[in-house]
Amino acid sequence: MSDSLTTAMPIAGHFDPVPVPRAITPRQDGKLDLMGLSTVQIRALFEEAGLDVKAAKLRAKQVFHWIYHRGASEFEAMTDIAKTMRPWLAERFVIARPNVVEAQVSEDGTRKWLLRSDDGQDYEMVFIPDADRGTLCVSSQVGCTLNCRFCHTGTMRLVRNLTPGEIVGQVMLARDSLGEWPKGNMDVGDGTDDADEDAATYTADGRMLTNIVMMGMGEPLYNFDHVRDALKIVMDSAGLALSRRRITLSTSGVVPMMGRCSDEIGVNLAVSLHAVSKEVRDEIVPINKKYGIEELLQACADYGGASNSRRITFEYVMLKDKNDSDADARELVRLLKAYRLPAKVNLIPFNPWDGAPYECSDPDRIRKFSNIIFEAGISAPIRTPRGRDIDAACGQLKTAAVKKSRAELDREAEAAEA
Repeated sequence: MSDSLTTAMPIAGHFDPVPVPRAITPRQDGKLDLMGLSTVQIRALFEEAGLDVKAAKLRAKQVFHWIYHRGASEFEAMTDIAKTMRPWLAERFVIARPNVVEAQVSEDGTRKWLLRSDDGQDYEMVFIPDADRGTLCVSSQVGCTLNCRFCHTGTMRLVRNLTPGEIVGQVMLARDSLGEWPKGNMDVGDGTDDADEDAATYTADGRMLTNIVMMGMGEPLYNFDHVRDALKIVMDSAGLALSRRRITLSTSGVVPMMGRCSDEIGVNLAVSLHAVSKEVRDEIVPINKKYGIEELLQACADYGGASNSRRITFEYVMLKDKNDSDADARELVRLLKAYRLPAKVNLIPFNPWDGAPYECSDPDRIRKFSNIIFEAGISAPIRTPRGRDIDAACGQLKTAAVKKSRAELDREAEAAEA
């Protein structure tokens, strides 16, 4: 196992770095969880457990395929592994899923899950269905260190980074819930010739999860190693097999890590800009005090793979009388053109929460702001708020359900089933 799972990590910011505990709580049964591990890591564990090199390589390939391509959570389901081998695996290893504390469904179909780790930490994920796609919003940290003033998650303290298994586990759980695991004969085979896939039965029940956005709780680039390792599994053709073009990572502007993100992950980039002046961005996105707008935009210009067909998305939350003037819109256009950025601007109506220091811009003001950007030849769609009634919209994620007692949650679950 990588030392990165257990060592403390300094978190950069406009304040002094702080250590973030990252140790994984050992299972009480002593078994090792394979969730979030690559084929190479699984193979190493199998060798440590006593398999010879050849057997470990084959079994790792088979198990990886069953976990991530078929969604298997029990070794007994792995039909191309010898019946005598399956109990051996089950005695030593486990394929875990996140623990679901609460699941909510919005009136618009958006789903939100409150999840709990084995060490009792809570985090959330959100699934947003649309007519032609289904997008999963994935968390990377428990809490957040950035303290963006418009964001409810930013009012939480940062507890720790999520592990690769906890990140990938969110995708696995969503696929479980949506019933979209492939059906039919998908066995890896005996190590010589892979079994043929029956295309006719390679289907899914329910809405397909087509896109992933790293826009949940936390700053992904402050948990870079774990996010990278998790997304490599998501993109692996032998596993979840989601194209990097369907994955977007959102950052508030951790400039030193953006180059590594381009080189080592290569997914689409979204940047939480939200303001065009130092004064305003320093207030609402405090990391701007460390990495300013010009430095951030230059890092965007240097981001590999950005092009007119793979534009960088700039997220801009609309705050009344704060960042929504015509002058702000014109300055945004000027900045994007000055750095020759292949850009799209997502205008996000502010999603309110109790105690928020801002109000949402008026609809007419948002439309006028959007029109100024569109007229300059830059796409600036206005995002339709989703999941507001269950606090699942952009900027609203905060594990409020943790305030409920276990008994209260159990009673609610019993009432829902009645």
